[in-house]
Amino acid sequence: MHVVLETERLALRRFTEEDVDLLVELDSDPEVMRYITGGIPTSREEVETEYLPAYLAYYERYEGFGFWAAVEKAGGAFVGWFHFRPADSELPDEVELGYRLRRNAWGKGYATEGSRALVEKGFTDLGVRRVVASTLVVHEASRRVLENAGLRFVRIFHADWPYAIEGDEHGDVEYALTRSEWEAAHDVR
Repeated sequence: MHVVLETERLALRRFTEEDVDLLVELDSDPEVMRYITGGIPTSREEVETEYLPAYLAYYERYEGFGFWAAVEKAGGAFVGWFHFRPADSELPDEVELGYRLRRNAWGKGYATEGSRALVEKGFTDLGVRRVVASTLVVHEASRRVLENAGLRFVRIFHADWPYAIEGDEHGDVEYALTRSEWEAAHDVR
């Protein structure tokens, strides 16, 4: 297991080809997919031929960035994933933060814990200048995670979603945090 980051309760590791079933199960929960696809599950074929190969390709293209399987350190249970990847392939110092957790992991602080750790690693080890993230305006739980991870509201925008998602008519929100803002909040000199 190639662990890239540990927090108090989580280990973030590289995905492997053996993780197909974990990803299929995660994306099969309509509540997990509610604000992503309107509850429509991701097919096994999509996971095997599109998503997992894309996740694995990040490790070759961008050292230190990509999609990470999140597992509980106590017991090793898969709780979901985080991504921390260049928002634009031309600007690797601006990265996008994202996460998707199993329903039984919700409300335990894992999303905030993993997000904070990735933000810190980005600013201290990876040369990141700015972290960005977005979610639907109506996705209050995800917005709280971003705020608790230190990101700040930037704007509301309207994305063109391929699925009908409850509340998407209200738009999406962008959150961001710069290295200088993070350093000021953490008294880093």
